[in-house]
Amino acid sequence: MATVLVIGESWFVHSIHQKGFDSFTSSEYEEGGTAFLEALRSRGHDVTYVPSHTIPERVPTDVAAMAAYDVVVISDVGANSFQLPPETFGSSIPSPDRSEVVRAHVERGGAVLMVGGYLTFSGIDARARWGRTPLAAALPVHVLDRDDRVETPAGVTPRVVGEHDVVAGLDATWPALLGLNEVVPKDDAVVLASCGEHPLLVIGTYGAGRSAAFTSDIAPHWAPPEFLAWDGYAELFDRLVTWLAAA
Repeated sequence: MATVLVIGESWFVHSIHQKGFDSFTSSEYEEGGTAFLEALRSRGHDVTYVPSHTIPERVPTDVAAMAAYDVVVISDVGANSFQLPPETFGSSIPSPDRSEVVRAHVERGGAVLMVGGYLTFSGIDARARWGRTPLAAALPVHVLDRDDRVETPAGVTPRVVGEHDVVAGLDATWPALLGLNEVVPKDDAVVLASCGEHPLLVIGTYGAGRSAAFTSDIAPHWAPPEFLAWDGYAELFDRLVTWLAAA
């Protein structure tokens, strides 16, 4: 079984409630990766979860510390959270670039999985910025330099298009997804599943390590309840993480 570091999939919501003349605000904290974390843990993987706002304190700043993890999963959190810790953004104190740490980790035999969302790959209004980081070199896809969202509110059914242990024996089609990030597979990458005309699951290698891109969500809103409840959900991500960890 693999040791997995899952980063992201959390957010704060600040709401304004307008009631006639009066208004007030409320705030709440949410996490979206519960189904994914439970799926991996149910298959015996040792999973450490780091919510987005705790990245500066909890994500390793050197390759030696990162080596404790076989696979690093980055889901729906932008590059700024890896490159602008409080001491650098607020006090101009130099600090390690965590995106470079992950890249070097993969090069030396580790693995990375980037999962889609509004703040991965390029993301909404191109704010995720992953294509402008050192980690881009390790990904199996090219990240577009613009807003890369493909919104499919009516739902599009993913289908298996490649032959590989990760997808062998799974359903030929999967429950519909409501969107994904547009990417371009690198020449030496392998596309295992697509969603409409777009790559959904892409795998590759980098240095001594392995990498993968799942360009839609592992949680709402692009992944509706039917996808999370799909019998193949845990099997797919168990196989993917297992393959990644075998570098």
